[in-house]
Amino acid sequence: MCRLYGLQATHPTRSACELLDAQNAMIQQSREDARGLSNPHGWGMGQVTDGTTSCFRQVKPASESESYREKALQTEGTTVLAHVRRATVGGPSHANTHPFRHGPALLIHNGHIPAFDAVRPHLLDTLSDERARYVRGTTDSEHVLALLLQLRDEAPDAPLHAVTRAALQQVQSWVAAEAPDAEPAPTDADTQALSHDELEHILALNLLWTDGTTLAGSRLNRTLWTLDRPAVRACPLCGDDHASPPADADYHATAVASERITDEDWTEVPNGSVFSTSDNATLHLESLTST
Repeated sequence: MCRLYGLQATHPTRSACELLDAQNAMIQQSREDARGLSNPHGWGMGQVTDGTTSCFRQVKPASESESYREKALQTEGTTVLAHVRRATVGGPSHANTHPFRHGPALLIHNGHIPAFDAVRPHLLDTLSDERARYVRGTTDSEHVLALLLQLRDEAPDAPLHAVTRAALQQVQSWVAAEAPDAEPAPTDADTQALSHDELEHILALNLLWTDGTTLAGSRLNRTLWTLDRPAVRACPLCGDDHASPPADADYHATAVASERITDEDWTEVPNGSVFSTSDNATLHLESLTST
């Protein structure tokens, strides 16, 4: 079902330790995550640096890729996204590997949309021809990115957590219509303990995405954690500072991940939440059902 990691910071920040060397680094989650499953169907990293978005994707398992270590050591940005994939909707291929990039925007996703073959026509009907042309792969995830950007086009002044909420509520309505036996709402069930067949019937949209400026996302029916870093500090793993802001600058960073990556004080994101980061890289959380 994939594992994801995101970082938003006020100043360019390196994420190599979270990707490579931490107690539960992303490369470890490629081999085996907290559920005891591997995520072998590709990996990707994306970043925004000085207003420029870039990403690299590979279908090879992260744990077996020399390129993974090389790219992790190079990853530095005010926004960083990383993903290891366990394929559900859409088979393993380069086009189906996260992050998905449409212009300056990037998205990574953990979860799936039940009855996506039936939901997909509804989603495509909401897209402009231009937005539809951006979709290259067959994943539900990339289609959700197109939906988010369509809604952003229609409400350019809306905060990204509100855009995210509108997209999730739209998908929930389509799933309810096309898959009556599915559960589109936040569930109290321990999804870590459910079987694959049980998970297939639950809408799961843990999203991290950026429009090139702001990090936004959601938690819906998969695990998600966040970590607040209000200052630059020496990394307990490598001993280095991961950012080098000017001496008189106020530094702040927020990390979000499927699992706690380090032994720092991570906080669980409430199920049924949407969020976005502010200009000072703090996390603003709201309920999915808020208006």
